[in-house]
Amino acid sequence: MKFIKKFRKDEEGATAIEYGLIAALIAVAAITAMSSLGDQLSTTFNDVTTAMSGS
Repeated sequence: MKFIKKFRKDEEGATAIEYGLIAALIAVAAITAMSSLGDQLSTTFNDVTTAMSGS
């Protein structure tokens, strides 16, 4: 019975899950931001290449 009471009070696993969810959310936000930035950089480099080639 003591084991069950101790197990119910143990919140260490819940904390680890919360940190995991936060890390996953940050990763998704970073991937989204980098993807958008990558598209903008690609467009910028293409514009510069076009301007330098004189076309």
